Amino acid sequence: MFLTRILLKKVKSKRLMVQMESVISGHSFNKIRDRLADKLEVVRFDPYIQQECVYKEKRKVRSIQ
Repeated sequence: MFLTRILLKKVKSKRLMVQMESVISGHSFNKIRDRLADKLEVVRFDPYIQQECVYKEKRKVRSIQ
């Protein structure tokens, strides 16, 4: 086994896929953001209540590249 294999660390991805959830109805969708960015809050159309509402980041789904 080579010494360089032990010293090399696994590179973290630059982006994350996160689940966004509606504050009002619970409707959710996935969105991609940078790893070092703050948690997301967006205003988007909610099909359950037929109005725009705030979506907040709920959890990390997976890493992207």
